[in-house]
Amino acid sequence: MPRILVVVVYNAELREFLRSRRARLRPEEIGLAGAAGGAGSRRVPGLRREELAALAGVSVDYYVRLEQGRNLNPSEAVLDAIARALRLDETERSHLFHLARPPAARQRRAPRRPQRVAGATYQLLETLDEAASPALVVGRRMDVLAMNRTSRALLGDFIALPARQRNYARFLFLDDNARDLHLDWATIAAEAVATLRLDAGQHPDDTELSALVGELSVKSTEFRRWWADHRVLIRTAGTKRYHHPVVGDLTLTYQNLKLSDDPEQTVLVYTAPAGSAAHTALRLLAHWNTDTARPANPSEPATASEPVTAGEPRIPGERARPGEDG
Repeated sequence: MPRILVVVVYNAELREFLRSRRARLRPEEIGLAGAAGGAGSRRVPGLRREELAALAGVSVDYYVRLEQGRNLNPSEAVLDAIARALRLDETERSHLFHLARPPAARQRRAPRRPQRVAGATYQLLETLDEAASPALVVGRRMDVLAMNRTSRALLGDFIALPARQRNYARFLFLDDNARDLHLDWATIAAEAVATLRLDAGQHPDDTELSALVGELSVKSTEFRRWWADHRVLIRTAGTKRYHHPVVGDLTLTYQNLKLSDDPEQTVLVYTAPAGSAAHTALRLLAHWNTDTARPANPSEPATASEPVTAGEPRIPGERARPGEDG
């Protein structure tokens, strides 16, 4: 009789995400602190697997196998129940579904095309320049695909960098100027890690993202620590505080606008109230280098692997460019 070889596929990302979410739940939050064998005798933080299984209404054996990362193809109802038991927010719930039930198309590992910025988007960036609003296009992996003049004056000229270095997360962790520029660097950097973690759940076959995570993990202890938290996040609006070497401190409101022709591209737009000190500073930055060249042939979309500008002069008084970390 021929032997049957059973292959068990393990999903490490699902395993670690479930463990991290279970560990953050406090037993007293669900009335377990006073129970026999409760919080006082716990060796590890968070709920036990059997407690989480009971909350979700699934068998302990099933939940244990799921948390071990075995490929069980759980139903939507089961995942919903586990998400409720873990008290996941909408972003975390979506991340759980991506990890536990990857689409068949993604499993085929179809080649990913470089992202292209449309000519109309360049026109939008130039229009925002006239309003002294920094704006940039960010794609997968937090790659910076395009910038207007004001954003280059505020953040540094990413587009003049080699393609591999045009990444905002890389700038945050590997360029010391990022810590000087962002007054709330730790918050911004931790949120960037959570954004990358969400991207990794949606695109587990992205080799460039894996390489970026590997590089940042090796070179930054903060990145390693935050990556291990398995936090996921989508930021659509908020405020950021900057300390610019030319115009000083300024607080800006930002909005993340998804592009309809490519939902994986986001236009980040920064604004300040008219008449405010921050708005005056932005107007100064918008005109700081008025002879900066426009994107070459904006009607011809650029890709993340091609500079959209060539031979631009450096902004007077500008810090070292992001990514020049030696």
